[in-house]
Order: sequence, then structure tokens, then C-alpha cells
Amino acid sequence: MGLISRTRLRIGRMTRVVILDGYIDEPASLGVPPYSSPLVRAASGAAMSAGAEVEVVTIDQARQGGIPACDVLAMLGGSAVPGRYLRAAPASGREIVGIASSFQGVKLLGGPAALEAGLDRSLFQFTSRKDPAAMLYDLLSGEEPRERWRTGEEWERWLLLGASAITGHPDFPQPLTAEVETYRGCVRYASGGCSFCVEPLKGKPAHRLPRNIIAEVRELHRLGVRNFRLGAQTCFVSYMAKGKGETPTPDPEAIEELLSGIDALGVDVLHLDNANPAVIASHPEQSMEVLRSIARHCTSGNVLALGLESADPRVAEANNLNSTPEQALEAIRLINQVGRERGPTGLPMLLPGLNFIVGLDGESQDTLRLNLEFLRSVRGQGLWLRRINIRQVSPIRREFRGGAGHSQFLRFKETVRAEIDRPLLREILPIGTRLTRVYTELREGNRTFGRQVGTYPILVGFNYPLQLGMFVDCMVVDWGARSVTAVEHPLDVNSCPLAALSSLPSVGGKRAVRILRGRPYSSLQELAGRLDEPKVAEVIAPFIGLGGKGEAFIAQGR
Repeated sequence: MGLISRTRLRIGRMTRVVILDGYIDEPASLGVPPYSSPLVRAASGAAMSAGAEVEVVTIDQARQGGIPACDVLAMLGGSAVPGRYLRAAPASGREIVGIASSFQGVKLLGGPAALEAGLDRSLFQFTSRKDPAAMLYDLLSGEEPRERWRTGEEWERWLLLGASAITGHPDFPQPLTAEVETYRGCVRYASGGCSFCVEPLKGKPAHRLPRNIIAEVRELHRLGVRNFRLGAQTCFVSYMAKGKGETPTPDPEAIEELLSGIDALGVDVLHLDNANPAVIASHPEQSMEVLRSIARHCTSGNVLALGLESADPRVAEANNLNSTPEQALEAIRLINQVGRERGPTGLPMLLPGLNFIVGLDGESQDTLRLNLEFLRSVRGQGLWLRRINIRQVSPIRREFRGGAGHSQFLRFKETVRAEIDRPLLREILPIGTRLTRVYTELREGNRTFGRQVGTYPILVGFNYPLQLGMFVDCMVVDWGARSVTAVEHPLDVNSCPLAALSSLPSVGGKRAVRILRGRPYSSLQELAGRLDEPKVAEVIAPFIGLGGKGEAFIAQGR
């Protein structure tokens, strides 16, 4: 569109910029609440560095109050890998078009939406397919806006300068999790990488130094952020990796420096996201060192999501996927070897996740069978998977010609949930497992739902109303396909609702009524005397308290 003059943008009189956080969801970065995308902070810092007055508005805030008056609107949105979200929905294409149509100033579009097929980009004077923060900076600085990547110096300066933007997020300070970049790009950029992923389009990996990442986390922590995820990378194990090729040698020393430095800051949660199973399997010795560092410095409940995508070799070849089933199985085995010990949150220190994508080129009716057989082989070896993510491919880079229909996709998901996910949950979180700091987020009727803060947290349901927006400790009493049912811990039997009593093991509706009618109780023996089966009191003793006496039952085993 050509250069927009400094006079038109009134740079000298403090241009007002609104950055619309449309909740970006990319393969290497998540910005859907409770996560906050680093791109939003970088764009904010870039605009501030150019001398603009900046306000960040989330799509939820815009839905309620519209877009504030401004000269420039930078819209950052799009879901390259759309998923299911508990209480926040990314900006839809229709919403992006609607907001752009009604705004009369200068508009810039960035994020996966800039690549999305079918979205009318003619509504925007500028569209960034690379780095919208860099394009925004050039625009506001009076330079010719162009497609480029930020320099290393700009990267660090903008992230530090824009860190304060996070304090206006609706989830700040809790349960907000700051997504933090370690590097951009992909080691498989030369071959084009996986067909569905935008990260290879960012070119050769450009790594941030450990000290710079630590400095950003330190600044965010100073501002009040307590939860962090190093998630904006294609493979954390490949951070600062050495050598060339698609499976470079991991650098355990660099990763230890990074994780120990962040750990020393005293953050509440430190989690990770992606890892390439081919790198782990190709370099088991160095990878084991990295995995031990992760287990040592990160918060329990951590997940390394492995991108297998398909166990069908024909699909792997047609889409240039990054690992074989054999490599994925070896990576799962190594992570299990290091991370299955249960940590303070109640979950294992580190477990693998696994990603499947349905709809890729080369897919046939046999593909889903091979995927299921792979999962059965994992279960057959007694290995744990914390999260199995099954998605349909989005045509961000191009269109796909997958062979499985939507009904087959749904049937495959249902089979995995029933045959794999639920049995895994029963093993990983047996009845009586204590989960700490579950944040209550949503209520449906009389049921309350919450999650621990972290990577791919397990959904926890309570069969009774709880105040939203608070942290509670709880104990598992049952399982769903991908969730657990729990009660507060300790559960005060003298004040809790009937539905909570009914949720306790071996209690049920009739015994719950009996307990309720006998309240209050001053001892476990008194409670046992009220029951038709006194031994039930011993079963529920680890779950309950009688006012302030509950912890005594647990500690003394009475």
C-alpha cells in the first residue's frame, strides 16, 4: 500500500495504537487464556519503542466494550491448530472482518489469520505474514513497512519494553501464564517442515540467549506474573542444539543454565510444551540429561507434547512429518523413565503428550487404525501419556486431501478417549490422589470446573457449587474420559453440601443423607457410628475433616 507518512499518523503528537489480542493459537505458541502470547508483548514493545501510545485490548474485552479510539489498530489473531477451550474463544474470522470493516483508521493484520484462506485481507492496509511486531515498528517509525523478522536486539528490547502490557490481561495475575519464546523457526526449514505447520516458514532457528530469556522472566515476575511456559518453540530439547540437519545434538548445558536461572527466581509454575521425538530418539544420552534438568527445575505436572501427527508411513511421507512411530515410542519411553515420580502438585514431574492430526494428505481408512494400534502399543508397554491431542488439520499453509471423513474422525476420538485416555487417568490419578491449587474457572448448573495452572492441565469437576476464581486443594474420587471428579480437601462433612458427600467413595446418595442428618460430628468414631457400615468411615477418612480437625485425621491415619 506504500508509505503512510508520519504527518498522517501524527507521530509527533503521539500516535495512539490499539493492539487487539485475538488469542493466537499456533503449533509452537499458545495465547488463549489463561495463556498470553509473546507476540502481543513484542508488538506492544515495538509500538512503544517507536514512540506510540499503546493500549492492548483482548478480544473478550472488545466483545464487551468495543475498540477504543485510536489511529492504528494492530489485529493479532488466528488459530493454526484450533482446539477446545474451557472459557475463552479466539477471535473468529467473522469477528476479525467485522471489527476491521467498522474501523476507519490504519489497520494491520498479523498472526495465523494473515495466512488464513478465505479471510478478506483487502480490509487491511498492511498484512504481516512474518513478524507483525517488526512491521508495526517500521510503520510507526516512518519507514516503509515490509515483511521482515525482528533483529536480535529488537527482540529483546521490545519484549522487555512491552512486558507491562500483560498487566492489563483479564487473567492477571492469576491464573495467567506468560508464554515465553526461546527461539523461532524450525531445524527442518530447508525441507519445508511438516506440511501443516507455519514454523518452518520462519526459516533457520534463531535462538535467544539464556540470560535474555531469564531477564524477560525476571521483569514479568517483577510485574506480578507468577506462571510461565517456555512454549514458543518447535522443540524445547533442540534449544541451542549443536550441528546441522533435522536432528541436531541437544545442548544440556545451555538448557540447564536456562531452567536453573528461571527456577532461582521463585516462580510458581514453570512448564514447557513441544518436543521433537526424532531429536530425543536420535540423541538419547544428551536428551536424558535435558530431561533430568526439566524434571529437576520445572513444576510437576509438566508435559512435553510430541509431534507424531500420524503413525501411517504414507501420511508421514506425503506431509514430510518429523518422526517415525518407532522414534516417538522411544521418546515416550525415555520421558517416562525420567518423569513418572509424583511431585508436589499431585501429578508426575514430567510426562509425554502426543499429537495426532487427521485430514492430512495420503490419509486412508487404514490411517486411523494404525494410529490406534500405536496407542495400544504404548499402553501394552505400560507407558504413560498425559495428553493425547487429536485435531483436524487447518488449511493455513494450503489445502489438504485427507481420506477420513468427519464421522470417522469423531469415532476415532471416541475410541481413544474410552480405550486409552480413561484407563490412563485411572493409573496416573488413582482415587485419593491429592491435587494442589486447582483454580475454579467455570460453573455449569450446580457443577464447578477448575484446572491447575500449567501445560495442558487436567479438567477437574466438582459435583457442587464452589466460588469461582479461587485456588482449592482437592482429592480425586472418579474419572471421565479426559477429566476427573474431585472434592475439596479436606472436605468438611459438617458444612459441605449433600452432593459433595455423595461424591465420596463408598458413600452414594442414601449414606450421604444419613451423614447429613447426623451433623454435626466431633469425631470420626461418632461419624462411623452413624453409618450403616462403620468401615465406610475408614474409607473416607483421608478425604474429610470435621471443621478444623480434618488434617488430624489425615496426619494420624484415624
